[in-house]
Amino acid sequence: MTTSSAGQPLIPQPPATVTALRQAVVQIAPAALPAFTRELDQAADQSRQASDLAPLQRFTAQWAVYVHIQRQPNTAKEFRHWEDAAETGDATQARRAASAIGKILDDAHAALGLPSR
Repeated sequence: MTTSSAGQPLIPQPPATVTALRQAVVQIAPAALPAFTRELDQAADQSRQASDLAPLQRFTAQWAVYVHIQRQPNTAKEFRHWEDAAETGDATQARRAASAIGKILDDAHAALGLPSR
């Protein structure tokens, strides 16, 4: 992963296009590329079968949010912390983690001008 100074984003937020998001994932989270490709294939198949662009629109929105979070090292670290906390098995901690994750996702949606989840 590329490093940044003073908590600055690793890269600018790319446009919500498949090509731009793929390039961003390669730069900031290359381990996520197989999931990106698999989910893109699924969204494309669903769009073709239903003659509907909604699955592809959901895909690009989801990955734009992912990139928005991952390109900010402090936010990405916090997100991973809460993901780990949610898996502890403790119900109280899991609720706190779900709330924190929800806030991070809501903030990312708002920053990107997307409707909340």
